[in-house]
Amino acid sequence: MQGTVEDVDVPSASDVLRRCRELVRPALVDAVGRLHPWTGEMAAYSLGWSDTAGTPEPGGSEGKGVRQALALLGAEAVGADAACAVPGAVAVELVHTFSLLHDDVMDADALRRRRPAVWKAYGTGPAVLAGDALLARAVTGLAETPGHHAAAVRRLCDALNDLVAGQAEDLRFEHRPWDGPGAVGPEEYRSMAEGKTGALLGCALALGAVLGGAPEPTVAALDRAGRHLGLAFQAVDDILGIWGDPATTGKPVHADLHRGKKTHPVLAALAGGSRAARELGTLLASARPTDAAAERVASLVEEAGGRAATRGEARRHLDAARDALRATPLTRTAARELDVLFAGLADRVM
Repeated sequence: MQGTVEDVDVPSASDVLRRCRELVRPALVDAVGRLHPWTGEMAAYSLGWSDTAGTPEPGGSEGKGVRQALALLGAEAVGADAACAVPGAVAVELVHTFSLLHDDVMDADALRRRRPAVWKAYGTGPAVLAGDALLARAVTGLAETPGHHAAAVRRLCDALNDLVAGQAEDLRFEHRPWDGPGAVGPEEYRSMAEGKTGALLGCALALGAVLGGAPEPTVAALDRAGRHLGLAFQAVDDILGIWGDPATTGKPVHADLHRGKKTHPVLAALAGGSRAARELGTLLASARPTDAAAERVASLVEEAGGRAATRGEARRHLDAARDALRATPLTRTAARELDVLFAGLADRVM
C-alpha cells in the first residue's frame, strides 16, 4: 500500500459508500427490472425502494451497500476504472439480498431494516422464489459481462458454495450442546463465520480486481483481506445480536439468544470458566431463554467477558485485513478509502 492516510484529505466511510452506491444504482435498478414483475416487486421491496404495493419509498432503507463498494474499490485499487467492476458490484449486491431473504425465512426473523421481512410481507414461498430469482440474475449478469467474465463467475460460485456451507453450519450449531464433546469450538465457529459472512466480502473485493485485470496473487490477497473483514463484521454483528438497539438493528433485542444461536460472545463467555460462565452454562442448558431469562443471559455473557472478547476478535481480524492490504501493491487513493471503510464498519460498536 503506497502512502498514508495522513498525507491528503480522506473521505469518511459514509462518503465512500455513498459514492459507490451512486455509481452502481442505475445498473442495479436495471438488473432488478429484468426480473419477473412479481419477483422484481419483492426484490425492490427488499432493497428498500418501494412498499408492498410497489409504490416508491424515497426514504426507504436500502442498506449501506458495503459489498458493492468493495467491488468498485477492488477495481480502483488495482488501477482500473470503477466502471469495469459495476457488473461485479451488482452481482454481489443481488447475492447478498438473496441471502438475506432466505436467511430471514430460515431464522424466522419477522423484521428486516425496521419493517416486515419479505416472507412476512409476501409469504414464505414467494420470498424463497424472489431469492432464487435474485441469485439467478446475479450469475447471469456476471456471465454476460465482457472480458474476464469466466474467472469472475468462478469466483462468485466459489463464494456461493462457501456461503451455503457457512449457513448450513450456523443452522446445525443451533442443535448442538453448549458444553461437552459436541460443543462448538472456536475454530469451528470461525470457519462458519468466514463462510457465512467473509466469503462474499472477500469475493466482492476480488471480483473488482478480476474485472480490473489484476494478477492472481493480487486477487487472492484482496479476497483474504475481505474474508478477515467478514470475520470482524460477524463479530460486530454478534455483539449487536445481543446488545444492539432495535431502533438501529431493525431486529428485536436478544434475538440471537432466543434462537439459541452459537455466537462468539456466548462461546467466549462459556470458555472463561468463571462463576458467571458456570451460571450461564446452567441457564443455557435448561431451555431457550424467555425474555426475562435472556436479560440475565446477556448480563452473564458480559460479566464472563464475552462482549470484550468479541470486541478483541473484531479488532484482530480488522488488523489482519489491513495487513493484507498493506502487503499488496495497490493504488494510493483506493487503498486509503479501503482502510477508512474497514475501520468504519468495525467501529459500529468499538
